[in-house]
Amino acid sequence: MRLFNPHVLLAILIPLAVISPLVAIVLGTANISLTEVIGAISRTVINCFEPDYKMMLADRIIIELRMPRALMAMVCGAGLAVSGSVLQSVTKNPLADPYLFGISAGASLGAILALTGGLTFLPLPICAFLGSLIAVAVVVVMARDGQVETLVLSGVAISFLLSSIANLVLYFGDPQAMQAVLFWSLGSFSRATWDTLMVPGFIVLFATIIIYQFQRPLQALMAGDESAHTQGVAVLPLRLGMLMLTALMTSSLVAACGGIGFVGLMVPHIVRMLIGSASSSSLIATALLGGVLMVWVDLLARLILPSQELPVGVMTAMLGSVFFIGLLVKRKQGIR
Repeated sequence: MRLFNPHVLLAILIPLAVISPLVAIVLGTANISLTEVIGAISRTVINCFEPDYKMMLADRIIIELRMPRALMAMVCGAGLAVSGSVLQSVTKNPLADPYLFGISAGASLGAILALTGGLTFLPLPICAFLGSLIAVAVVVVMARDGQVETLVLSGVAISFLLSSIANLVLYFGDPQAMQAVLFWSLGSFSRATWDTLMVPGFIVLFATIIIYQFQRPLQALMAGDESAHTQGVAVLPLRLGMLMLTALMTSSLVAACGGIGFVGLMVPHIVRMLIGSASSSSLIATALLGGVLMVWVDLLARLILPSQELPVGVMTAMLGSVFFIGLLVKRKQGIR
């Protein structure tokens, strides 16, 4: 039973996706009004081609600090939510998310090796992507029998294994580098810039557009492999392709923002509760809700303590743990 018409939900989420970043830009330690934000954006657009143009302090805070951070939160939330939705579809497991399959753990290990000096000859995003690809490859090899249950259990095992190796690398690493890596591994948008935003932003947009084209096959896959086969769906290539896309999205986000969990678990469930899973608008709603949620979580992480910022990953883990327990209780009651 759905609570909203899909078009009504989109009509709510689209304005929220515009308003939420503006609120995140306005609120902070420095007092900035909405008028100043609009003025800063206008002046930057008008003067962007003037080499001698010098920004005022307020404009610099808005354009170089808060705006890329708010947009990075939107991109990260949307990408993780879409990844979770896809993984739940291809595995038919409602508790699946990028962390369950070891994708995030593999990306984190690759990024940690790049940050601590183990793979300094490669850029950090490349190391993260290679780590996530290795995780996916190992999971697929372990689950070559084609059973979804084996795929899920293999993902959990690989996630724990890669997380343990990452912790071991941190333990033997440089103490100064270890402190920076620890804060990064908990998830943060504090280092977001226009340059670091471009790659994950493009990847998330590109992958989401491709996934949207495969909405019908993914919905058929939710009904079971045999049912999907009868409808002409190439199950194995579709499953592998979707795993590759989620690995690409997750690794780019982990490289830019660190480890942020549970978003891919929570948001697809919320969308399904609101409009169901059969709607063609569910993927767009998932991306928008994930982005809006992440912007507000980041804003809360910045403002909840005076002169101190909490890691975003800690906030999402707290929310996600409560949500996860609620899902388990609901499933247990359904079985009864």
